[in-house]
Amino acid sequence: METTTVMAPETSQASEGKKGRKLPKLHLPKSKKGKKWLRRGLIAAAALLAAYWFFLKPSGPAVPAVGQYTPDAVQRRDLTVGVSGTGTVTPIDSYYLKPLVTGEVLEAPFEVGDRVEKGDVLYRLNAKDAEMSIQQAELSVRQAQKSYDDLAANLTVRVGGAGVVQKVLVQKGDLVSPGTPIAEISDTSTLTAVLPFHSADAQNIRAGQSAQVTVAGTMETLSGTVESVSSAELVGAGGALVRNVKIRVNNPGALTAANSATASVGDASCAGSANFEEALRQTVTAQAGGEVTGVSVTAGSKVSAGSALATLGGTAAQSSLEDLSIALENARLSLRRAQDALENYTITAPISGTVIEKNIKAGDNVNNIESGALAVIYDLSYLKLEMNISELDLSKIKAGQRVDITADAIPGEVFEGRVDRVSINGTTTNGFTTYPATILLEDYGGLNPGMNVSADIVVEEMEHVLSVPAAAVQRGDTVLVPLEGCLSPDGTSVLDPTKTEERTVTLGGGDGTYVEITSGLSEGDTVLVPLQAQGGGAGGMTGMAVAVS
Repeated sequence: METTTVMAPETSQASEGKKGRKLPKLHLPKSKKGKKWLRRGLIAAAALLAAYWFFLKPSGPAVPAVGQYTPDAVQRRDLTVGVSGTGTVTPIDSYYLKPLVTGEVLEAPFEVGDRVEKGDVLYRLNAKDAEMSIQQAELSVRQAQKSYDDLAANLTVRVGGAGVVQKVLVQKGDLVSPGTPIAEISDTSTLTAVLPFHSADAQNIRAGQSAQVTVAGTMETLSGTVESVSSAELVGAGGALVRNVKIRVNNPGALTAANSATASVGDASCAGSANFEEALRQTVTAQAGGEVTGVSVTAGSKVSAGSALATLGGTAAQSSLEDLSIALENARLSLRRAQDALENYTITAPISGTVIEKNIKAGDNVNNIESGALAVIYDLSYLKLEMNISELDLSKIKAGQRVDITADAIPGEVFEGRVDRVSINGTTTNGFTTYPATILLEDYGGLNPGMNVSADIVVEEMEHVLSVPAAAVQRGDTVLVPLEGCLSPDGTSVLDPTKTEERTVTLGGGDGTYVEITSGLSEGDTVLVPLQAQGGGAGGMTGMAVAVS
């Protein structure tokens, strides 16, 4: 016949409750139907044991079992609170040099390993085509500028030389086109007379000599000056050979082109007479089209060279001027693009650093589309580490904090870095957000870019603080303290686990291994630390067994 026996725990504490109640003996009825009664018996036994455990188990602190705890002294330690992470160190800055233009490399005066400074020439390409493009663009700018300036100037009609306005031929509001007469101007303040002299006498006359001019009719004599002597001989009256001499006189006020005169130069007298000529007579015309928006003179007005006679404007004139202004600006932009393109044929170092790669040399041809990096430059003045910070630790991290860095590739060495900045541009994954912190290393020894490292950001350093192992703290703020008779004589093991008490403490900071005690314990006190490798816990169901035979 099959029998089922349920064995109570072996310890006396497991067999008696706090009030001395004993665990009742269980007797399962025997049945001819063994399997059926066995199943029912086991269920009943389990129910009774569960009821005892939840309703009759002892209350109060758990009693540690021998061998489950180890004593540890309360003592003062230096604690470092930190935030840990991993990452890969990279240069503080790096640059992959790529061409922006196509051409033959004429110079590449550097090698791998060289130190270069920002602005140093690394490559010089053949820029013949770019230089020609600049010359063409400069000519286009000059042409566009001239067209604009000419039109702008021609919208003001000006006189070519000094004189007196004889007639004004337009009025405000008139529409004119290029070539339309605007005014007639003459200058009678100075008169000239071209007089014939016998060729033999003319050979001795020179420009600048004084002359005596006699006005016909009034016989008034005026002082004059020889302006020029013709070199060509002409046949004069009576068949004599003569040369024309041009003499200038100042108009005393009454002479006009209708008056004639004779003249003598020294002992030589002219061989005939001639009418006076005005120094200036011109009809001023418009050089541009538009509406006459203003007339500045009237008949009889004296004007000097460059004086404004009228102004042109209106919608058509302003539109033409605007078109030329746009054309000029486009020409300037084209020139600027050509000049910028020329700069691209001289490739300089964009950063200061060390040349890591040189892929193109003098004599090679580069293509701005197909060619890869001409060279690679690393700024190794610092190494940089990007480390992700949990949202729970973000408030602890600040710029300037020390960072202890280790690398498996360089065992035994600790490198010191500093937090440079913490970005608030976080990345959320599965409802958890991290934020990138940038760490800089100035003295990085044998570390090389690309090495994987571990980093501990030092958040707080506590010196000589009272502390216990973090594992000794239970339920948030209690520790287990041994009483007299609990420990072995040498204090290294637990002999009587019943002689303990729970004590409430106040905690400070911690480093994950130890935690600061600000009150509740004194230096030299002892606490019990659970052995993490020991299975089960005090007060658990350890020792209960179910045997089936």
